[in-house]
Amino acid sequence: MPEVSAFHAFIALLPILAVMAFLVVLRWPATRAMPVAYLMTACFALVFWDVAPVHVAAASIRGTIIAVSLLWIIFGAILLLQTLSESGAAASIRQGFMDVSRDRRVQLIIVAWMFGAFIEGASGFGTPAAVAGPLLLALGFPALAAVMCTLIIQSTPVTFGAVGTPILVGMAESLNVETVETAIAQAGIPYTEFIYQIGVFAAIPHAIVGTMIPLIICCMMTRFFGASRSFKEGLGIWKFALFSGLAFTVPYLLVAIYLGPEFPTLLGALFGLAVIVTAARRNFLLSGIEPWDFPPRQRWQPEWMGTFSGEVGAQKAPMALSRAWLPYVLVAALLVLTRLPALPLKAWLASIQISWTDILGTGLSQGLQPLYLPGTIFLVVSLVTAALHGMSGAQVRKAWSASARMLAGPAFALVFAVALVRVFIDSDVNASDLQSMPLELAEFAAAVAGASWPFFAAMIGALGAFVAGSNTVSDLMFSLFQYGVADRIGVSHVVVLGLQALGGAAGNMITVHNVVAASATVGLVGREGLLIRRTIYPMVYYVVAAGLLGLLFSYVTFADRF
Repeated sequence: MPEVSAFHAFIALLPILAVMAFLVVLRWPATRAMPVAYLMTACFALVFWDVAPVHVAAASIRGTIIAVSLLWIIFGAILLLQTLSESGAAASIRQGFMDVSRDRRVQLIIVAWMFGAFIEGASGFGTPAAVAGPLLLALGFPALAAVMCTLIIQSTPVTFGAVGTPILVGMAESLNVETVETAIAQAGIPYTEFIYQIGVFAAIPHAIVGTMIPLIICCMMTRFFGASRSFKEGLGIWKFALFSGLAFTVPYLLVAIYLGPEFPTLLGALFGLAVIVTAARRNFLLSGIEPWDFPPRQRWQPEWMGTFSGEVGAQKAPMALSRAWLPYVLVAALLVLTRLPALPLKAWLASIQISWTDILGTGLSQGLQPLYLPGTIFLVVSLVTAALHGMSGAQVRKAWSASARMLAGPAFALVFAVALVRVFIDSDVNASDLQSMPLELAEFAAAVAGASWPFFAAMIGALGAFVAGSNTVSDLMFSLFQYGVADRIGVSHVVVLGLQALGGAAGNMITVHNVVAASATVGLVGREGLLIRRTIYPMVYYVVAAGLLGLLFSYVTFADRF
């Protein structure tokens, strides 16, 4: 490896190290860390990659437009929660969950793991945290616990989120080049079948590794938010937690094998939700287990709570549980109806765009689809809820004003976080003949790893998601590179690409703008580093376990596959 490649790989790594150092080591809030990290990345692009200043500016503008899309989703999620709190529906929902189980571990599995996975399958793009996080807050969870756990579950469901977008768009579009298509044709495999097989080989390690996630979130919750700070209390429902993992991952894997990449998460979560709620009601695998709860609120540490306390108070008027849940049912139904490719709604809503093409004459373009964004669905449902629940004008105004106030801090951090991402990724247009920063870093890593690359393939996918905040973008960025590495070392392409897709999902646990966005929905600002310090452990478990499976699949089990 030439010295210059190692040097440029190190420079490309510095923005990532800076973000981790500022947030995790120095414990700066994102509102301070992200502007500094953005300036560092911009300087590296200008000095070491010889990117034109106008191109850096255009990439930054592109990031700002993307940040506006994210902020619209956050605002809608906060507004829905505030509307439900004002109407009294949140109190009714809380009581309904208490009637299913008073055990916070069971509530966590149902809301975060199962319901969050269902929302991921329908919408993706960080929406589960925007829905499940506020719902957990309304149930009486500390804001920090709600965000931590909803971030951890953004792993197994994500590869097939948004009706399979990371595979069908991220993977399929990246590999849609002549060299790959020719090689696949020579192997006698249709291109669509190749993409389908990648989905299958992503689902297999996901199902194995992901089955542990419900148990992990229970243990993390009891360790950091319990009165006795013990992992043991989380392990106390290990049978129910593992059953909950299998209730999702088994149908998830079967759907990936027999139906393809569109519906593993959606149908797996729908099946699992029905099974787990029924099991909890009948006390299946829970008999003789003492319900676990948080310590009294007055003993909560200040860092656990955000600007929105989550106190839902008493019901303003008697409200049936079905009526209280109707807004979430509407959100789920509208997300599904507007995401299914077979229905005309998706194409119509996505066709309405506000775009800036050829930004500053650089050839970069970015747009947003205001009607297609989940934030619009949250907004519509919030307005419908105000009518259905008979809210007064004063209650509606209070919900809107509280939501707007909660958005200020996250907005500042998100703009710089996403601008940093776009400068990092768009550094491929330069006068130095270098690839983009992430590709230079990945190429160096592959050269060092050699034949052991399958162990590291998921880590590169996670790196892409950490930087870009998206499994889809990680796949777009690294899939062709991963294919090339598999080709050079003579291992199965579909296994390595499946590991890329898996890693792109796992990286969502720690990606900065997911952390900022999820925190914002529960009024938690300035604790981003603390969240990353905790969620990085399950992320490391995920990619290391997947890497070991990758070595097994590459050199033993599936060694002869294309």
